[in-house]
Amino acid sequence: QAQLVESGGGLVQPGGSLRLSCAASGFTLDYYAIGWFRQVPGKEREGVSCISSSDGSTSYADSVKGRFTITKDNAKNTVYLQMNNLKPEDTAVYYCAVDSPPYCYKDWYPRPPFGSWGQGTQVTILS
Repeated sequence: QAQLVESGGGLVQPGGSLRLSCAASGFTLDYYAIGWFRQVPGKEREGVSCISSSDGSTSYADSVKGRFTITKDNAKNTVYLQMNNLKPEDTAVYYCAVDSPPYCYKDWYPRPPFGSWGQGTQVTILS
């Protein structure tokens, strides 16, 4: 059964770091674009970062550029989001998601029939 499982969330002080993991099982990420989104209560889910399996290119929301890095480990079939210099406004539930074709584009948002989402992991930056 195809599944995405996020991990790595937690509580940190401002300026701290976390690394989120998105492990895929039941399918290979090589045929998908993979992204991270985040959501706070009462707000729409927003795109944070995306990586294209087609060429390895990456994209980031302006709010996280220079602080977050998305990478993909093909051997582990896992995508990571390294988050540095965290700020209170980064507090949210973070979701990973995949969709085909295997490249990211403007306003990329996974939907059926090929889109799939993980269950989310809470990231809280103490203020």
